[in-house]
Amino acid sequence: MTDMRKTALVIGASRTLGLGLAAELLGRGWDVIGTVRGSGRTGLHDLADATGDRLTVERLEMTDPEQTAALRDRLAGRTLDLLFVNAAITRGDLPIGEVPTDMFTEVMVTNALSPMRVVDVLGPLVAPTGTIGVMSSDQGSITLNTDGGQDLYRASKSALNQLMRCHAARHAADTRTLLLVDPGWVRTELGGPEAELSVEESVPGVAETIERHRGKPGLHFVDHQGNAVPW
Repeated sequence: MTDMRKTALVIGASRTLGLGLAAELLGRGWDVIGTVRGSGRTGLHDLADATGDRLTVERLEMTDPEQTAALRDRLAGRTLDLLFVNAAITRGDLPIGEVPTDMFTEVMVTNALSPMRVVDVLGPLVAPTGTIGVMSSDQGSITLNTDGGQDLYRASKSALNQLMRCHAARHAADTRTLLLVDPGWVRTELGGPEAELSVEESVPGVAETIERHRGKPGLHFVDHQGNAVPW
């Protein structure tokens, strides 16, 4: 049965949703490679201690292109069934006119540019029947934005969605599944304590959505229950 196991690379797996997804995939029989920032010990290291060689911890600062290229070189020869990029920051709920330029740049680089660089650099490691997924948000939906607020975060997720659309169009003949996944409003540092869902409530749906879309080429913007999210 060992040769039947699928392999996932989860970018940003040190805590909350990324860590939860790594644990959920392990529980579903996957082998997992998870990345963490820096050299400190994280929950992913604890999970690796409990699961043995089925979980490998790699270091990656996603905003550093050289580190992404180095990770690709370390993984050369591996075939992935799933590349999933989980990374986002927010810097408060400011009207866009009050957002400092350096804050705008930081959020856009982290939430939109860097995930797409990872997709471009590490995507070729994914099998032709595999999946490339990125954690998005319904706050990136222009259609659903009827209340405003969180201007910069919304803009960064809309940019991410648009860039994934560009990637899909540029690689229209690609047989891989492309996913933008909205995990729901989750109680994390990003989502805040008033959010509707715990990590434990969101993550199984994210994993199930990933598995159900396997083998469906093209780009899909879906939530943690598998429902299509309007653009």
